[in-house]
Amino acid sequence: MTALTFSSVKQPSAAFGYAGAVVTVLIWANWILATRHTAETEMSTIDLGLIRYGIPALVLSPVWLKAGLLPKGVPLKLVALMVCGAGALFFQLTTFAIHSIPAASAGILLGGSMPLAAALIGITLFRERPDAMRLLGLAGIVAGVAILLVRSLSGSDVSWMSFALLPMGAILWASYTHAFRRSGLSAIQASALIAIWSFLIHLALAAIFGSSLASIPLPEIGLQVVSQGILSGLAATVAYGIAVQALGGSQAAAFTAITPVLATLGGGALLGETIGIAEIAAAVITGMGVALSTGVMSRKR
Repeated sequence: MTALTFSSVKQPSAAFGYAGAVVTVLIWANWILATRHTAETEMSTIDLGLIRYGIPALVLSPVWLKAGLLPKGVPLKLVALMVCGAGALFFQLTTFAIHSIPAASAGILLGGSMPLAAALIGITLFRERPDAMRLLGLAGIVAGVAILLVRSLSGSDVSWMSFALLPMGAILWASYTHAFRRSGLSAIQASALIAIWSFLIHLALAAIFGSSLASIPLPEIGLQVVSQGILSGLAATVAYGIAVQALGGSQAAAFTAITPVLATLGGGALLGETIGIAEIAAAVITGMGVALSTGVMSRKR
């Protein structure tokens, strides 16, 4: 059997993995709030995609120029899963949905669904066998997400298409998580590959459907450059890749369940959304579920 070109990439320590996971969810919560904010501007999802992937594609150009658009030794299906799961398709689906529903609901449906999707894919396709503590943690995440979801659906203004698209986005991201884990690429190499392919796809979309970036005020563009390009597109993608390498796909994805809690709190503080007993209870239950599902409290063998 031929070894993958990048299979000798050094595995980061568990401490770096946990740090990467925490950094990722903090940035993702900010990304949901910043993306929800653009619903009130003239920026389209294509404009946001050009910013999100253009900056990391430029910064990481030495990496993808050296590796190539189709790195040797990496199966094409894994490249496609990574680009779709964490790149252009994922971004367009989730950004369109986030524009239509409150930030708290977006965080619930996206961040809360990711660890469940990753765990199910790991169990059904890759024969992963989570222990009882991790299964209990996943159940806790389900309970916390359910509380927040019921609370968010109590409003009258509900976009059902958006509520369907976000779990689809979670499945895409979970697919990326497992594909990257098996690609042999480093976190930076995978981030560079996703960025350049997604930027090229968004350039094509802009050529077909147009772009309004030239008419957007510079302060707004600057805000999205920081939030979408530098933090979400570059820092979070690399940080999450480190978490996946160090902790495994299902454990790294489990941390994303913190995102709905942070998005709910941020929505209340910055966007005027209501935070009540239901949100506090869900935050506690989800946090406990995350702790258990990462395996921190599992019995060592």
